[in-house]
Amino acid sequence: MWNHRRRILQHQFTQSSPDHPTLTEPDGNNQQSKSDEIVEGLITEDLQFLVPLLLRFPKCYWIWNYRLWLLQQTSRILPAAKARQFWTDELGLIGKMLARDSRNFLGWGYRRTVITELESKALNPDTSTTSLVKEEFDYTTRMIETNMSNFSAWHNRSKLIPRLLDESKADDQERRRMLDKALYVDPYDQSLWFYHQYLMCTFDPQLSSNTMAPNLTYEERLEYISTEIDKVVEMLEGAEKCKWIFQSLIQLCLTYKAIASHWPLQAKELRNWMIELEKLDPLRKGRWTDVVRTLQI
Repeated sequence: MWNHRRRILQHQFTQSSPDHPTLTEPDGNNQQSKSDEIVEGLITEDLQFLVPLLLRFPKCYWIWNYRLWLLQQTSRILPAAKARQFWTDELGLIGKMLARDSRNFLGWGYRRTVITELESKALNPDTSTTSLVKEEFDYTTRMIETNMSNFSAWHNRSKLIPRLLDESKADDQERRRMLDKALYVDPYDQSLWFYHQYLMCTFDPQLSSNTMAPNLTYEERLEYISTEIDKVVEMLEGAEKCKWIFQSLIQLCLTYKAIASHWPLQAKELRNWMIELEKLDPLRKGRWTDVVRTLQI
Protein backbone atom coordinates (compact mmCIF):
# COMPACT_ATOMS: atom_id res chain seq x y z
CA MET A 1 0.00 0.00 0.00
CA TRP A 2 2.72 2.47 1.00
CA ASN A 3 4.81 1.61 -2.07
CA HIS A 4 1.77 2.12 -4.29
CA ARG A 5 1.18 5.53 -2.70
CA ARG A 6 4.83 6.38 -3.26
CA ARG A 7 4.59 5.55 -6.95
CA ILE A 8 1.55 7.79 -7.33
CA LEU A 9 3.43 10.70 -5.79
CA GLN A 10 6.49 10.05 -7.95
CA HIS A 11 4.25 10.28 -11.00
CA GLN A 12 2.80 13.57 -9.72
CA PHE A 13 6.30 14.93 -9.07
CA THR A 14 7.25 14.09 -12.65
CA GLN A 15 4.17 15.84 -14.00
CA SER A 16 4.99 18.95 -11.98
CA SER A 17 8.55 19.11 -13.32
CA PRO A 18 9.44 22.32 -15.22
CA ASP A 19 10.43 20.11 -18.17
CA HIS A 20 6.99 18.52 -18.34
CA PRO A 21 4.82 19.75 -21.26
CA THR A 22 1.90 20.57 -18.92
CA LEU A 23 3.89 23.51 -17.52
CA THR A 24 4.10 25.81 -20.49
CA GLU A 25 4.97 29.20 -18.97
CA PRO A 26 7.52 30.92 -21.19
CA ASP A 27 9.42 32.22 -18.15
CA GLY A 28 11.69 29.47 -16.84
CA ASN A 29 11.82 30.98 -13.34
CA ASN A 30 8.03 30.99 -13.11
CA GLN A 31 7.99 27.41 -14.30
CA GLN A 32 10.40 26.36 -11.56
CA SER A 33 8.48 28.34 -8.94
CA LYS A 34 5.19 26.78 -9.96
CA SER A 35 6.78 23.32 -9.94
CA ASP A 36 8.15 23.88 -6.42
CA GLU A 37 4.74 25.04 -5.19
CA ILE A 38 3.07 21.91 -6.53
CA VAL A 39 5.67 19.63 -4.93
CA GLU A 40 5.48 21.51 -1.63
CA GLY A 41 1.70 21.18 -1.62
CA LEU A 42 1.77 17.44 -2.38
CA ILE A 43 4.35 16.69 0.31
CA THR A 44 2.76 18.96 2.92
CA GLU A 45 -0.64 17.36 2.35
CA ASP A 46 0.75 13.85 2.73
CA LEU A 47 2.78 14.75 5.84
CA GLN A 48 -0.38 16.15 7.44
CA PHE A 49 -2.27 13.01 6.44
CA LEU A 50 0.25 10.91 8.39
CA VAL A 51 0.08 12.82 11.69
CA PRO A 52 -3.15 11.26 13.05
CA LEU A 53 -1.91 7.84 11.89
CA LEU A 54 1.32 8.31 13.86
CA LEU A 55 -0.66 9.30 16.94
CA ARG A 56 -2.68 6.08 16.67
CA PHE A 57 0.20 3.81 15.64
CA PRO A 58 3.41 5.43 16.97
CA LYS A 59 5.44 2.24 16.58
CA CYS A 60 4.49 1.31 13.04
CA TYR A 61 7.68 1.05 11.01
CA TRP A 62 6.07 1.78 7.68
CA ILE A 63 4.50 5.08 8.72
CA TRP A 64 7.93 6.33 9.87
CA ASN A 65 9.62 4.97 6.72
CA TYR A 66 7.11 6.57 4.41
CA ARG A 67 7.31 9.89 6.24
CA LEU A 68 11.09 9.83 5.96
CA TRP A 69 10.80 9.15 2.22
CA LEU A 70 8.57 12.22 1.83
CA LEU A 71 11.13 14.40 3.56
CA GLN A 72 13.94 12.98 1.45
CA GLN A 73 12.00 14.13 -1.62
CA THR A 74 12.14 17.71 -0.36
CA SER A 75 15.94 17.48 -0.25
CA ARG A 76 16.01 15.95 -3.72
CA ILE A 77 13.55 18.26 -5.50
CA LEU A 78 13.21 21.56 -3.62
CA PRO A 79 15.73 24.36 -3.03
CA ALA A 80 17.82 23.91 0.12
CA ALA A 81 16.08 26.67 2.09
CA LYS A 82 12.62 25.23 1.49
CA ALA A 83 13.76 21.66 2.16
CA ARG A 84 15.44 22.73 5.39
CA GLN A 85 12.17 24.24 6.62
CA PHE A 86 10.44 20.89 6.14
CA TRP A 87 13.14 19.09 8.15
CA THR A 88 13.11 21.76 10.87
CA ASP A 89 9.34 21.45 11.24
CA GLU A 90 9.78 17.68 11.42
CA LEU A 91 12.19 18.05 14.34
CA GLY A 92 9.50 19.99 16.18
CA LEU A 93 6.96 17.26 15.50
CA ILE A 94 9.24 14.46 16.68
CA GLY A 95 9.85 16.45 19.87
CA LYS A 96 6.09 16.44 20.51
CA MET A 97 5.87 12.72 19.70
CA LEU A 98 8.65 11.90 22.18
CA ALA A 99 6.95 14.08 24.78
CA ARG A 100 3.93 11.75 24.46
CA ASP A 101 6.06 8.58 24.60
CA SER A 102 9.62 9.37 25.65
CA ARG A 103 10.82 5.78 25.18
CA ASN A 104 9.61 5.24 21.61
CA PHE A 105 12.79 3.80 20.10
CA LEU A 106 11.48 4.33 16.57
CA GLY A 107 11.00 7.99 17.34
CA TRP A 108 14.55 8.30 18.71
CA GLY A 109 16.05 6.62 15.66
CA TYR A 110 13.99 8.86 13.41
CA ARG A 111 15.16 11.93 15.35
CA ARG A 112 18.81 10.98 14.77
CA THR A 113 18.10 10.73 11.03
CA VAL A 114 16.42 14.14 11.00
CA ILE A 115 19.35 15.71 12.87
CA THR A 116 21.85 14.16 10.45
CA GLU A 117 19.96 15.66 7.52
CA LEU A 118 19.73 19.09 9.18
CA GLU A 119 23.50 19.02 9.67
CA SER A 120 24.17 17.94 6.09
CA LYS A 121 25.89 20.09 3.50
CA ALA A 122 22.91 19.66 1.17
CA LEU A 123 20.68 21.68 3.49
CA ASN A 124 23.44 24.12 4.46
CA PRO A 125 25.21 24.97 1.20
CA ASP A 126 26.34 28.39 2.45
CA THR A 127 27.63 27.23 5.83
CA SER A 128 30.94 25.46 6.42
CA THR A 129 29.84 23.60 9.59
CA THR A 130 26.41 23.09 11.09
CA SER A 131 26.50 21.00 14.24
CA LEU A 132 23.51 20.33 16.48
CA VAL A 133 25.37 18.01 18.84
CA LYS A 134 25.28 20.41 21.82
CA GLU A 135 21.55 21.05 21.40
CA GLU A 136 20.87 17.31 21.12
CA PHE A 137 23.02 16.53 24.17
CA ASP A 138 21.02 19.10 26.18
CA TYR A 139 17.82 17.52 24.84
CA THR A 140 18.84 14.07 26.13
CA THR A 141 19.59 15.66 29.51
CA ARG A 142 16.07 17.08 29.72
CA MET A 143 14.51 13.78 28.67
CA ILE A 144 16.57 11.82 31.21
CA GLU A 145 15.68 14.25 33.99
CA THR A 146 12.02 13.61 33.12
CA ASN A 147 12.45 9.82 33.14
CA MET A 148 15.68 8.28 34.42
CA SER A 149 14.74 4.88 32.94
CA ASN A 150 14.70 6.17 29.37
CA PHE A 151 17.00 3.64 27.66
CA SER A 152 16.65 5.41 24.31
CA ALA A 153 17.74 8.76 25.73
CA TRP A 154 20.77 7.17 27.41
CA HIS A 155 21.67 5.43 24.14
CA ASN A 156 21.36 8.67 22.19
CA ARG A 157 23.56 10.38 24.78
CA SER A 158 26.25 7.75 24.36
CA LYS A 159 26.33 8.46 20.61
CA LEU A 160 26.65 12.21 21.17
CA ILE A 161 29.38 12.33 23.84
CA PRO A 162 32.38 11.49 21.60
CA ARG A 163 31.29 14.10 19.03
CA LEU A 164 30.63 16.69 21.72
CA LEU A 165 34.12 16.25 23.16
CA ASP A 166 35.82 16.24 19.75
CA GLU A 167 33.99 19.32 18.50
CA SER A 168 34.69 21.25 21.69
CA LYS A 169 38.37 20.18 21.41
CA ALA A 170 38.22 18.90 24.98
CA ASP A 171 41.52 18.01 26.62
CA ASP A 172 42.05 14.87 28.70
CA GLN A 173 41.09 16.70 31.89
CA GLU A 174 37.75 17.76 30.45
CA ARG A 175 37.11 14.25 29.14
CA ARG A 176 37.78 12.86 32.57
CA ARG A 177 35.33 15.31 34.13
CA MET A 178 32.73 14.02 31.70
CA LEU A 179 33.37 10.49 32.95
CA ASP A 180 32.90 11.67 36.52
CA LYS A 181 29.34 12.63 35.67
CA ALA A 182 28.19 8.99 35.72
CA LEU A 183 24.96 9.01 37.70
CA TYR A 184 24.25 7.18 40.94
CA VAL A 185 20.64 8.01 41.68
CA ASP A 186 18.71 4.74 41.86
CA PRO A 187 20.92 1.62 42.07
CA TYR A 188 18.00 -0.57 40.99
CA ASP A 189 17.51 1.31 37.71
CA GLN A 190 18.86 -0.96 34.98
CA SER A 191 19.21 1.80 32.39
CA LEU A 192 21.74 3.68 34.54
CA TRP A 193 23.95 0.61 34.80
CA PHE A 194 23.90 0.09 31.05
CA TYR A 195 25.04 3.69 30.62
CA HIS A 196 27.66 3.22 33.34
CA GLN A 197 28.92 0.14 31.50
CA TYR A 198 29.28 2.23 28.34
CA LEU A 199 31.31 4.85 30.23
CA MET A 200 33.58 2.21 31.75
CA CYS A 201 34.39 0.86 28.27
CA THR A 202 36.63 3.92 28.07
CA PHE A 203 39.20 2.00 30.14
CA ASP A 204 39.02 -1.31 28.30
CA PRO A 205 42.30 -1.61 26.34
CA GLN A 206 40.51 -3.28 23.42
CA LEU A 207 37.87 -0.56 23.13
CA SER A 208 39.53 2.59 24.43
CA SER A 209 40.68 3.91 21.04
CA ASN A 210 37.06 4.53 20.02
CA THR A 211 35.87 6.04 23.30
CA MET A 212 35.62 9.54 24.74
CA ALA A 213 39.05 9.49 26.44
CA PRO A 214 41.43 7.46 24.24
CA ASN A 215 44.64 9.09 25.51
CA LEU A 216 44.55 8.17 29.20
CA THR A 217 47.81 6.73 30.49
CA TYR A 218 48.20 3.25 31.95
CA GLU A 219 48.39 4.68 35.47
CA GLU A 220 45.35 6.92 34.97
CA ARG A 221 43.24 4.00 33.80
CA LEU A 222 44.14 1.83 36.79
CA GLU A 223 43.66 4.69 39.23
CA TYR A 224 40.26 5.54 37.82
CA ILE A 225 39.00 1.94 37.83
CA SER A 226 40.22 1.38 41.39
CA THR A 227 38.45 4.55 42.54
CA GLU A 228 35.31 3.51 40.66
CA ILE A 229 35.30 0.12 42.38
CA ASP A 230 35.42 1.87 45.76
CA LYS A 231 32.50 4.11 44.76
CA VAL A 232 30.39 1.16 43.62
CA VAL A 233 31.22 -0.78 46.83
CA GLU A 234 29.89 2.18 48.81
CA MET A 235 26.60 1.85 46.94
CA LEU A 236 26.08 -1.59 48.49
CA GLU A 237 25.14 0.08 51.76
CA GLY A 238 21.36 0.03 51.71
CA ALA A 239 21.23 -1.78 48.37
CA GLU A 240 22.60 -5.21 49.28
CA LYS A 241 19.98 -6.92 47.09
CA CYS A 242 20.85 -5.05 43.90
CA LYS A 243 22.38 -7.47 41.42
CA TRP A 244 23.50 -4.63 39.12
CA ILE A 245 26.02 -3.46 41.71
CA PHE A 246 27.63 -6.89 41.95
CA GLN A 247 27.72 -7.25 38.16
CA SER A 248 29.39 -3.87 37.85
CA LEU A 249 32.00 -4.74 40.49
CA ILE A 250 32.88 -7.97 38.72
CA GLN A 251 33.17 -6.23 35.35
CA LEU A 252 35.34 -3.45 36.80
CA CYS A 253 37.69 -6.01 38.33
CA LEU A 254 37.93 -7.83 35.00
CA THR A 255 38.72 -4.57 33.21
CA TYR A 256 41.43 -3.77 35.78
CA LYS A 257 42.97 -7.22 35.28
CA ALA A 258 42.88 -6.80 31.48
CA ILE A 259 44.99 -3.66 31.84
CA ALA A 260 47.34 -4.59 34.69
CA SER A 261 47.51 -8.40 34.24
CA HIS A 262 46.69 -8.80 37.93
CA TRP A 263 43.63 -8.32 40.11
CA PRO A 264 42.97 -5.06 41.99
CA LEU A 265 43.20 -5.08 45.80
CA GLN A 266 39.40 -5.07 46.07
CA ALA A 267 39.23 -8.38 44.21
CA LYS A 268 39.72 -10.25 47.49
CA GLU A 269 35.93 -9.89 47.76
CA LEU A 270 35.36 -11.16 44.24
CA ARG A 271 34.28 -14.66 45.25
CA ASN A 272 31.85 -13.29 47.85
CA TRP A 273 30.39 -10.98 45.21
CA MET A 274 29.93 -13.93 42.87
CA ILE A 275 28.17 -15.93 45.59
CA GLU A 276 25.79 -13.04 46.25
CA LEU A 277 25.15 -12.60 42.54
CA GLU A 278 24.23 -16.28 42.20
CA LYS A 279 21.66 -15.82 44.97
CA LEU A 280 20.23 -12.60 43.53
CA ASP A 281 20.11 -13.86 39.94
CA PRO A 282 19.06 -17.53 40.20
CA LEU A 283 17.87 -17.69 36.58
CA ARG A 284 21.48 -17.17 35.49
CA LYS A 285 23.12 -19.19 38.24
CA GLY A 286 24.76 -21.48 35.69
CA ARG A 287 26.36 -18.51 33.99
CA TRP A 288 27.84 -17.16 37.23
CA THR A 289 29.03 -20.63 38.28
CA ASP A 290 30.81 -20.92 34.94
CA VAL A 291 32.40 -17.49 35.45
CA VAL A 292 33.74 -18.58 38.85
CA ARG A 293 35.16 -21.74 37.29
CA THR A 294 36.74 -19.82 34.40
CA LEU A 295 38.30 -17.18 36.64
CA GLN A 296 39.41 -19.79 39.18
CA ILE A 297 38.32 -17.71 42.16
